[in-house]
Amino acid sequence: MDDINTITDRLSADRDASDDELKILIDAEKSDRLRELAARRRMEYYGLDVYTRGLIEFTNYCKNNCLYCGIRAGNSDQKRYRLSKDDILACCREGYELGFRTFVLQGGEDLYYTDSMICGIVSSIKSGYPDCAVTLSLGEKERESYQSFFDAGADRYLLRHETADEEHYGKLHPESMSLKNRKRCLFDLKEIGYQVGSGFMVGSPYQTLDNLVSDLRFLQELMPDMIGIGPFIPHENTPFGGFERGSLKRTLNLISILRLMFPYALIPATTALGTIHPLGREMGIKAGANVVMPNLSPVGVRKLYSLYDDKICTGEEAAECRGCLERRVQTAGYRLTVDIGNVKRGL
Repeated sequence: MDDINTITDRLSADRDASDDELKILIDAEKSDRLRELAARRRMEYYGLDVYTRGLIEFTNYCKNNCLYCGIRAGNSDQKRYRLSKDDILACCREGYELGFRTFVLQGGEDLYYTDSMICGIVSSIKSGYPDCAVTLSLGEKERESYQSFFDAGADRYLLRHETADEEHYGKLHPESMSLKNRKRCLFDLKEIGYQVGSGFMVGSPYQTLDNLVSDLRFLQELMPDMIGIGPFIPHENTPFGGFERGSLKRTLNLISILRLMFPYALIPATTALGTIHPLGREMGIKAGANVVMPNLSPVGVRKLYSLYDDKICTGEEAAECRGCLERRVQTAGYRLTVDIGNVKRGL
């Protein structure tokens, strides 16, 4: 087997590698060459620009019982909330004044919000801020629902596949959920015309290197516009509360691998990275990420959107959150950009 630098160079040139070679890179302790080539590749596509997305976590109700998630239906200790349309539009007003040109509406799979309600919210945001993109992250829906949101003006949709291995998927989710349906949703979204985001957890319970390679192979099949990954972080009120956090090193290696395999992709430096290490988001940007997602949700509800323990930035006002991230991006040697931030596939 070739050494790590040779494998890295081949991945950079071919945008692919064998399964065994990918495993070596995922697990590499020394990955300077991987970081270097990933940073070079993102510079070719996006320069120094790091795009910002305004995150609005508008409901923490969820009908699902995913074993890793703090807002799972079975967590009876979780205080619940919902934002009204007016609350959401107020977040957008504040965000627009702060320079955000993409709003991400994220929530659990909450049946309270009908398709008509979501369409009304999307339509109001688009009519009020026609120079902005609206991203939805609402979980699994029927194709007709996705189509109606798109027709109302939604531009992007985020839906992590979480794991592309059927057996592993079953260990993380209740029997009522299936990997087949999750994949169906993602391909429906692509066919409708959304800019689609997918991704996976790193270090989730029972995950193997083979599982991670399967994730990369599925992404090659899907070819999403956005790829969000982050370390698994347990929540105390879930069946996985006693499991260890995912590895920072492995997550950073995978960000770099993703940048070389999908050079056009929009890849966030996630809040979860910043939760497991004080400089995690800066490290993510240096590893090849080019998106950050400051929180626009009202401060009063931020702690309640608790997907995992110890989540950072739950007490900051939106302006503080944006200012903090701007400084962090500059520290990493990049610049936070006021831009709608569309994917650049054509290079």
